[in-house]
Amino acid sequence: MKKSELRKKYLEKRKSLSDKDIFQLSNDIFKNFIHYFKPFSGQKVHIFIPIEKFKEMNTHIFISYFLSRNIRVFVPKIADERLISVEIFEYSKFELNQWQISEPVSDEDSGILDFDFVITPLLYCDRHGNRVGYGKGFYDGFFETVSKGTKKIGVNYFNPDENVDDVWESDIPLDYLVTPTEVLSFSGTSE
Repeated sequence: MKKSELRKKYLEKRKSLSDKDIFQLSNDIFKNFIHYFKPFSGQKVHIFIPIEKFKEMNTHIFISYFLSRNIRVFVPKIADERLISVEIFEYSKFELNQWQISEPVSDEDSGILDFDFVITPLLYCDRHGNRVGYGKGFYDGFFETVSKGTKKIGVNYFNPDENVDDVWESDIPLDYLVTPTEVLSFSGTSE
């Protein structure tokens, strides 16, 4: 299927999820992530703040877990038409941007490129790591800047069951996908 069709299909599938579904699915994804990747103190994680109106998974459980274990947490912010990475702490302040997405008040780009994990929002990911987002290209640009050893991890409620047919040369595939039922590796290696 084409990205535009997948985008529409999975936005619709998300709309049908109840708050209870989102809570349970988010917890299952979180447990699979922790079990598989075993993050530890001192690591650096870039993770998105969920857009609740789009029923994105609850990443606050990840963020709380990371902060409580001295894992450094960075979140995206759009500045000058590109995605920057802002480090957050337990009492960091947030505000809504022009798209009504929660972002840190701070505009200070951390300059960090050697993340251990970049946990990435998406609408769909196929079995080859091809990601369908909202179509703005912010994460592809961000992926070009992070170090080679950074694990690019998508999180999704739904398992991949169809291919993305219109992959572009500038699309950067994910290394892993975490769903409520499995962790898929696209890099040919396992942890």
